[in-house]
Amino acid sequence: MPPPKAAPLPLEGVTVVSLEHAIAAPLATRHLADLGARVIKVERPGVGDFARAYDHRVGGLASHFVWVNRSKESLTLDLKQPEAQEILHKLLDEADVLVQNLAPGAAARLGLSYEALSEDNPRIIVCDISGYGDGGPYTHKKAYDLLIQSESGFLSITGTPEEQAKAGISIADIAAGMYAYTGILGALLERGKTGRGRRIEVAMIDAMVEWMGFPMYYAYQGQEPPRRSGAAHATIYPYGPFRAGDGRTVMLGLQNEREWAVFCDKVLNNAQLATEACYASNAARTANRDALHALIETRFASLGADEVIARLDAADIANAHVNTMTDMWSHPQLQARGRWVTVDSPAGPLPALYPPGMGPERPARMDPIPTLGAHTESILEELGYAGQATTLREKGVI
Repeated sequence: MPPPKAAPLPLEGVTVVSLEHAIAAPLATRHLADLGARVIKVERPGVGDFARAYDHRVGGLASHFVWVNRSKESLTLDLKQPEAQEILHKLLDEADVLVQNLAPGAAARLGLSYEALSEDNPRIIVCDISGYGDGGPYTHKKAYDLLIQSESGFLSITGTPEEQAKAGISIADIAAGMYAYTGILGALLERGKTGRGRRIEVAMIDAMVEWMGFPMYYAYQGQEPPRRSGAAHATIYPYGPFRAGDGRTVMLGLQNEREWAVFCDKVLNNAQLATEACYASNAARTANRDALHALIETRFASLGADEVIARLDAADIANAHVNTMTDMWSHPQLQARGRWVTVDSPAGPLPALYPPGMGPERPARMDPIPTLGAHTESILEELGYAGQATTLREKGVI
């Protein structure tokens, strides 16, 4: 008997058109593609998404681009030309979703607002991603990831006491992309009830300030904000990195007084420490973190990192290795759970992680990373432009 046919992915039959670049919009649409949506990525002829040229670290391809652009179709259009705009509008007449993170106002000038598009396609969902959103004095201000990290207050609580530090990944872009993704999923569900699409506006500043909720409330009404504490937790202690005797670092975290007592007894072999007044509560430990840090590292000095982790595991104290990027490619937990799969690309087969929530038992769509314009001719044929690709290319339309 033939093997049972896999169940359709939840977004099969949904067509997403994206005028996207960099990270925020491409991440949102890649996740939609993971769930089975057809994603048509509109790019500038000859150049494409500028993230294609960020670096050449993945067999000549850019690391950012490889990460967020699998399973998409690449259509090249010079949207400054009327014929290209006509092609795009034909595509959008039948599309379910438009996602764009062009410069503020650019999409509206091309007739791509929800109000304009919904006249001909009332079911369309339009997701506009920008730095600061519509309205207000910052609407037209340029917004890149690091700038939003700064504007949102994130840098004020991140780094060491001496120096602020940005996140090592594009956290503001990622936050905006994930809110766009979930907003689109919600709008698709809503459309199933109402029959109509709607506009979704996602501003990077909104996404990052939402994620800043804890430190903002911690500093409510002018109270002192969490201090910058490097890799350690700002308000819970001990919770952070500690050096072992072999020079390697172990990350550990305690959440309550019961764990503190166990840690003192089973890991430090000093049960009396748990009741000393200067360490007997989280507030006291946080206030005296420098002295406690030195005490813990003195005890760890006779142990290697693996021995420290073995003690922590035996005491059921949360801990982690301080891994590098090289470590992650062979992480034993990812390997054991079958989280890696191979996708095709212009550079050949590449490893890729299944998206969270999906895996071997419920595979995501994991199709190739497209070359620039790889699907232009096939999409043109669908739209009634069969045989016209050469002429349109000569005119610079595609």
